[in-house]
Amino acid sequence: MSRGAIASYAGQQFASEPQWLALPFLSLVIPTFNEAENIQPLLLQLNELLDRALADRYELIVVDDDSPDRTWALAEQLQPKLPMLTVLRRQGDRGLATAVVYGWQRAQGEILGVIDGDLQHPPETLLALIQTMQAGADLAVASRNVSGGGVSDWSVWRRLGSRGAQLLGLLILPEVLGRVSDPMSGYFMVRRSRLDLPSLQPRGYKILLEVIAKGQIRQIREVGFIFRERSQGESKVTAREYWHYLQHLCSLRLQRWESARFLKFVGAGATGVIVDSVVLYLLHDPSRLGWPLLLSKFIAAEVAILNNFVFNEFWTFGDLARGSQRRYWPRRFLKFNLICSLGIFLNLLILSLLVEGLKLHYLPSNWVAIAVVTLWNFWLNRKLTWVG
Repeated sequence: MSRGAIASYAGQQFASEPQWLALPFLSLVIPTFNEAENIQPLLLQLNELLDRALADRYELIVVDDDSPDRTWALAEQLQPKLPMLTVLRRQGDRGLATAVVYGWQRAQGEILGVIDGDLQHPPETLLALIQTMQAGADLAVASRNVSGGGVSDWSVWRRLGSRGAQLLGLLILPEVLGRVSDPMSGYFMVRRSRLDLPSLQPRGYKILLEVIAKGQIRQIREVGFIFRERSQGESKVTAREYWHYLQHLCSLRLQRWESARFLKFVGAGATGVIVDSVVLYLLHDPSRLGWPLLLSKFIAAEVAILNNFVFNEFWTFGDLARGSQRRYWPRRFLKFNLICSLGIFLNLLILSLLVEGLKLHYLPSNWVAIAVVTLWNFWLNRKLTWVG
């Protein structure tokens, strides 16, 4: 009976099999959806490479989201030839990151890994990742942004989209994305002992963010690889996946913040919107003062920023500004004003990237920009203005 069959029976092992032989060193999960053209060539390559590197101390776990093209059935056809292969067919659930966690929860290995099922991740890079883990790393990441790494033939807009997504991540969650050069990578290995698998709740397709944010990861090493162009099948990266990525970043950010304080900050910002609108109306409307639009908007924005500062000084961050710290409010106001002003430029940059680069509608793009700038303003003000 194959190791895959053993895994299918709730982890039961034959009594005649020694424990150290029953448990693999590496459990490699391959999440798939409509990869009929790629799955068999990939599995055969992985089997050949890992047989040489680890003998029988590994398992391959295909987690398929009930592909209409029957990717799961094609993978099952190889099970008689590949005794280390397990195929799991999910019905009702979809999502690359959740598929990875689903596979890891059923894996037996000391090291948990993931590789895409479309052959864009070169299988030979596994050998360097294995060596890195054997040398003691907690997390080994295949990176496009270190020596030996890169992308094959991406358009300018695709490169900007990837870098833009990484920049957003660094703005929202710098302590997570700043630990690796390629936080968007979906090709890595992690030590099981560093993860609390039940706590992982990823969204979209960027499982690495969840691993770094929630894992007890100390030593991280990166290995360069060249990201290949897809030769068969269709790309799964869509505007919807970018939205899930942003949701995931915001969710992780909120989990690391005091949620009540953040909600107060948002509430203060909502009053600022009202103040800005009222002042702009009073200054610019022909039935009122009739001042020029740009001058009226500048004054309205400054009054709104002052309003927000007062709310945050005495309400959101009141516990950090009380007592002897209260007299330093002019300095805090200057910092707050500067950060919010920079946020306006960030808003315009994000809006331009989403509308011009990714061709998204301007209204949802504006909402995304506002959400990111709100997180930017809160994080920087918490770090630089109200410190404590």
